[in-house]
Amino acid sequence: MSKDVDWRQAGHRYYPLAMYMRHEFGEPVWKISLDAHFSCPNIDGTVGREGCLFCDAKSFSPGRRFGLENLEAQMDDGITQLQRRHSVRKFLAYFQPSTNTYAPVERLESIFRRAMRRSEIVGLAIGTRPDALPDDVLDLLADLSKETRIFLEIGLQSAKNESLRFLNRGHNYETFADAIERAQKRNLCLGTHLILGIPGETRDDLIRTAQLVAQWKLHSIKLHNLYVVRNTKLAELWTENKISLPTCQEYAEMVVDFLEYQNPETVIERISGEASEEYLLAPQWTAIKHSARNAVDRAFRNRNTYQGKLWR
Repeated sequence: MSKDVDWRQAGHRYYPLAMYMRHEFGEPVWKISLDAHFSCPNIDGTVGREGCLFCDAKSFSPGRRFGLENLEAQMDDGITQLQRRHSVRKFLAYFQPSTNTYAPVERLESIFRRAMRRSEIVGLAIGTRPDALPDDVLDLLADLSKETRIFLEIGLQSAKNESLRFLNRGHNYETFADAIERAQKRNLCLGTHLILGIPGETRDDLIRTAQLVAQWKLHSIKLHNLYVVRNTKLAELWTENKISLPTCQEYAEMVVDFLEYQNPETVIERISGEASEEYLLAPQWTAIKHSARNAVDRAFRNRNTYQGKLWR
């Protein structure tokens, strides 16, 4: 259980992001997805040129989908829409698509400070890869964390190196472990992204990943199902019937298996992926709102378990 937040007493089976935000900031805080048009070492040739098997930047970025090139325009649009829908006053600037630490520190600082200048922005969430975190970038983030909240999200996807090769990630688990260790020495607030249901992975592989991730005692975790969007290598494999994807119920059982091993103090930011319907090919249950969350809730109840039950 969290030292400060008794999420089980509140009726939850895992520590939800909304509960953390209310406790941390005193009111709801929502993320605004921002596209600063960074590149990626797995696309520009530094690591590779084909990118990750599942990745199409447009499917993740409202800015690219809707033609909002300017960062300030993206913030204006995001704040306006969320205020209209949810009457919220505080936001995190979420640098989401591509690799948001893959640039010289001078450019990174300039971009991050543009978001920090907005009075509505109470922190930055920065998505990146473990092989794009040199020491000077980590030093910059540590410095910025003295002025605002910094949430650094490092994509791992799996601790099984064979799975990372299948996904064409261009790094291994050891690269992730090194990045986490160096970031933790700077007291940065760290999270990771993981994909459950990767073809070829067994339940033992999933639990091994869960145990390795749990040992780092991260601030947050995002879980995604493997879903297929257009214009990706994964879409080619799916179209040719070379891969299969878990059903919603099978995926829910994977989520419960994974979360049983996690530290009760780790915030679970999401338990399934989302994709724009114009890009999504499969599985169709991904597009049905709350389908995964409802299935996960049922699986937790049926097994009478909760996040951290098997954590040591």
